[in-house]
Amino acid sequence: MARLDYVETAGEVADRIRARRGGRLTPLDRMLLHSPPFADGWNSLLGAIRGQGTLPGDLRELAVLRVAALNGADYEWAAHEPVARKEGMTAEQVGALRVDGDTALLDERQRAAVAYTDAMTENVSVPEEVFSALHKHFDPREIVELTVTVGAYNLVSRFLVALEVGA
Repeated sequence: MARLDYVETAGEVADRIRARRGGRLTPLDRMLLHSPPFADGWNSLLGAIRGQGTLPGDLRELAVLRVAALNGADYEWAAHEPVARKEGMTAEQVGALRVDGDTALLDERQRAAVAYTDAMTENVSVPEEVFSALHKHFDPREIVELTVTVGAYNLVSRFLVALEVGA
C-alpha cells in the first residue's frame, strides 16, 4: 500500500496529465497531484522526454528500464517493459537490463548507453572512458537527451520507491 492516499481530482493539471496519457491517470499521477504545480511540471518534463526527443525510443526505454532495475523500482519496470517491447526491444534485450542480466546480448551502442546509465545512477560522476564511448554512437543532442532521461527516471524511481507507489 502506498504511504500516502492517492488523490482523486479534477482540474486543469489533472486534465493535462490525462491528455498526455490518453485519458487516464496512473497511480504515479494520483500521488503527484498532492502538489499540482509539481505534477504539472513533471508532466511537461516527462512528456518532452517521451515524445519530443530525437533519442530513439528503444534507447530511451533501455535507460528507463536500467534505472528501474538498479533502483528496485518494480512499478517503473512494469510500466515501461511493454513500452520497450513496442519500441523494438526483444525479450532477451529487456532481460539483459536486469541487474544480473547478460549485457553481452546488447549491441555496442546499447552497452554504451547501459554503462552511462549505470555510472550516472550508481555514482553520479561518469568516468571519462564511459563518456567517451558515447561519442562513437551518439551526437551531442542525443547525449543530452540520454542524460536528461537517466536523470529524470532516477527521480521517478526514487519517488515511486520512497512513497511505495503501486505497491
